[in-house]
Amino acid sequence: MAYQQSLCKWRLYSGPQCVTLLLLLYFFNIVAGQIRYSIPEEMKKGSLIGNVAQDLGLDLKRLRSGRARIVTGESIQYTELKTDKGILVVKERIDREQLCGDVTPCSFSFEIILENPMELHHITIEVVDVNDHPPVFKKSDIMLDISEIANLGARFVLDSAEDLDVGVNSLQNYVLTPNDNFVLKQHVNPDGSKYAEMVLQKQLDREEVPHLSLKLIAVDGGSPQRSGTVSININVLDVNDNAPVFNQSVYKATVTENATKGTNIITVNATDADSGFNGYITYSISNVKSNIADLLSIDQVSGVLSVSGPIDFEKDKKFELRIDAKDQGGLTDSSKVIIEVTDVNDNAPTISVMSFTSPVSEDSPPGTTIGIINVKDLDSGDNGQVNCRIEQNAPFKIKSSLRNYYTLVTDTVLDRESVSEYNITVVATDAGMPPLSTTKTFHLKVSDVNDNAPVFSLSAYSAFIVENNSPGVSLLTVSAKDPDETQNARVSYILADANLDGSPVSHLPVSSYVSVSADSGVIHAVRSFDYEQIKDFHFRVRAQDGGSPPLSSNVSVKILIQDQNDNPPQVLYPVQTGGSVVAEMVPRSADVGYLVTKVVAVDVDSGQNAWLSYKLQKATDRALFEVGLQNGEIRTIRQVSDKDAVKQRLSVIVEDNGQPSRSATVIVNVAVADSFPEVLSEFTDFPHDKEYNDNLTFYLVLALAVVSFLFITCLVVIISVKIYRWRQSRILYHSSLPVIPYYPPRYSDTLGTGTLQHVYNYEVCRTTDSRKSDCKFGRAGSQNVLIMDPSSTGTMQRIQSDKSILDEPDSPLETDKATRPAFRNEPLTKLLFGS
Repeated sequence: MAYQQSLCKWRLYSGPQCVTLLLLLYFFNIVAGQIRYSIPEEMKKGSLIGNVAQDLGLDLKRLRSGRARIVTGESIQYTELKTDKGILVVKERIDREQLCGDVTPCSFSFEIILENPMELHHITIEVVDVNDHPPVFKKSDIMLDISEIANLGARFVLDSAEDLDVGVNSLQNYVLTPNDNFVLKQHVNPDGSKYAEMVLQKQLDREEVPHLSLKLIAVDGGSPQRSGTVSININVLDVNDNAPVFNQSVYKATVTENATKGTNIITVNATDADSGFNGYITYSISNVKSNIADLLSIDQVSGVLSVSGPIDFEKDKKFELRIDAKDQGGLTDSSKVIIEVTDVNDNAPTISVMSFTSPVSEDSPPGTTIGIINVKDLDSGDNGQVNCRIEQNAPFKIKSSLRNYYTLVTDTVLDRESVSEYNITVVATDAGMPPLSTTKTFHLKVSDVNDNAPVFSLSAYSAFIVENNSPGVSLLTVSAKDPDETQNARVSYILADANLDGSPVSHLPVSSYVSVSADSGVIHAVRSFDYEQIKDFHFRVRAQDGGSPPLSSNVSVKILIQDQNDNPPQVLYPVQTGGSVVAEMVPRSADVGYLVTKVVAVDVDSGQNAWLSYKLQKATDRALFEVGLQNGEIRTIRQVSDKDAVKQRLSVIVEDNGQPSRSATVIVNVAVADSFPEVLSEFTDFPHDKEYNDNLTFYLVLALAVVSFLFITCLVVIISVKIYRWRQSRILYHSSLPVIPYYPPRYSDTLGTGTLQHVYNYEVCRTTDSRKSDCKFGRAGSQNVLIMDPSSTGTMQRIQSDKSILDEPDSPLETDKATRPAFRNEPLTKLLFGS
């Protein structure tokens, strides 16, 4: 369709010829993707050539997305593609004569390449000649010497005019100014050029006209018509009535291109029947184009035709010229010389890059096009046959899709982490002898794809930290490497777990214990750790790159907390109360090594920080008791005597093995006595705690009101009980039921065992402040304990201890059965008294 439009536009063809040509071009447009335009030369820059988008059936979006562009091997690009409009316009001045010379029709070609997918459209621009050159003679004057006895009909060849235009605009006719002696005849050379010769029609008379001056006008067929003029000056000579004659009308020869200057091509020969001076012949080349005159020369005397300039087969494949033989009388003869130029492999292939894409993504599939090249060789035959290959062993291959066009594609999957860039050398070699080759190197970079996840330097991390650390302290640094590059290799670290991994702390968020620096991977402690609460915990750290989508990997991190001696020993037995101290009874008959009691302590620390030792710090009688260093057992170290004081006070210090060590002190009171009354006699006089409240008046008033209320209530209750019993006695008196005597509780309880009996009667003497005292008697149990209330003087309280304490296997009182086998069945009396 494009060609149809162009041909119809310029009207180069019409009628059936146009229809036939259009059908042929329509066929080739489908197969080869070719269109052809015809334009006149010397069009202004920016002039419209044709609508490429419409003629190729492409829309403007395809031109822009395919990065449509013109590719030409010429140094001058005469056309320009406007992709926004889809039109082809003139970019540079087009001179048909400069472009093609006398070749007709004149045209130049180029390709329009589109990518994604690749399309190649061949465009041919035919340049129509415009009559912009007049015929021009090489010389301004033609000098002719003609003998007066020249025969009628003698021919005198005139220099030809040269018109750079072609076709109808070229030289069409010669016109000679009117004269009586000569008429002009025109002839056509085999190459289509025209030349003129004067034919003598009337005998010359030197005595009448020794000189003639004529004008030869060369006229072309253009519109407007152009012409050129040369002056013909004729000298009339005497008596030379024989012209030179060549022995051949046509000479043929061959010459090799790039032949050296002075190489003989052929020798022409002409003879003249005249003798003497009139028979002396000189040779010259006539009616040749300017380019031939620069390449060939002839010896005027010998007629040897030789090389005078560089002959290039790619420019001129054949020379046709005319040789003139002229005698001294001015008579001439001419002969044609045809010289064939033989090709030599003197041109190496040329590689032109049509398209090259760099960088290419490493995930590109095999067969991805990375470049398009055009390879040409100006030589002909085998010298112009080109083979392309890739020089080194690279993961690429080259294939030919169109004539002289090669596509460079990937052969395997690329891996940027293995090879990040390539130098691809393409070698184009012709088939000449010897062969010539050209190399072209392409530098291809492989762009990164996020195909590698970060990899930690260790499979698992662990770190130790001493408890009671400062918040924010660095625990350890995790490190991961990503073999990708740029953003795909930027590793960020985050906590992968929501909660800690470990039964004691599995419910706690990991962020409340540790934090990780997103950039450096440094893990910091968020809080201070306590070994007694948590000894270790696990969590995972994720390393994530900055790709899209991001890739990540996890690593397990274990934090081990090391113990610090931050807890003093805790005494479990004897139990220390706010105002009382435990007292143990030792009979005066106790032997050496008698187990008085055992100090039991624990340390919540671990390791050597929890190794405890017991020492006797103070004692009423240091010679009577000792403390086991490791077990805390208090034993007698001698026989108890009657002289030993009943009241013994021991101060035991418990130390751990930490650095520095921590300790705890416990006071153990021991009563050395055989009976309980003896103990009471020693513990009846204790100072009272004189603590009076500042609001004593308020409390006295309040107590008075409460006591009054209770008194009235009790009075009412007693009266009600008396009335109730009186009525019951009346009922029983009149009934026949037997009377059951009433005994107070525990009246006949004599089953108690131990050092003291279960029930005792005491006479209590109250002091003036006995209002603050009270006497309470507890029930008998498996163990008897005497408690002296510090708030009352001489008042005892009897309580019952749970026998289960003694029955426990780990009870501190169940330690030494060998020393004291009956200890569990022996009642233990504990005296609690004011400190």
